[in-house]
Amino acid sequence: MTQTATLAAAIAALERHVGFRRGRLVSMAQRLQNAGVIPTGGPRTAPQLTLVDVVNLVVAYAADAPLHLAARSVETYGALTPGGADLSGAPAGLKVSAASYLASIAALAAEGDAGMRRLKLEFVSTWPELAVHFDDGSTHRFQSIGAVSGHWQSAGHRKSLTINGAALADALQEIFP
Repeated sequence: MTQTATLAAAIAALERHVGFRRGRLVSMAQRLQNAGVIPTGGPRTAPQLTLVDVVNLVVAYAADAPLHLAARSVETYGALTPGGADLSGAPAGLKVSAASYLASIAALAAEGDAGMRRLKLEFVSTWPELAVHFDDGSTHRFQSIGAVSGHWQSAGHRKSLTINGAALADALQEIFP
């Protein structure tokens, strides 16, 4: 059975542990609910989020896009591939997207995996990119198909938000005890 938690519990834990601003989380959640990305709940019933729903809320917030682009940000960042590789002809077992990778990281973090606590998740908002930084100094990048891995994807500055793996793990363990 899939574990669920209330939207209010998820917002409180992400605010407390990760440092996300409550007001922006609430606004992001409303936009994601309106787009059907996360559930809305019912009359006198709080929305029940799965682990993937919480990850989608984190991605929408970390992408730092305008509110009206929250759902598109979840879709865009979720579709990123390792190094920008085109995996359309690859066998199903090799088709790894940022969405599936983040869901796996979140599941391990929620279960208390110590290795996940040492990760840093960097969401680049200047262009769609997710960089997963490991404690040994290596980085695993997810980028848009056709992007040149490890290179800036546009002229100008690079803006990103980095989430500490330990903070995210603490939030997920509080949300899904």
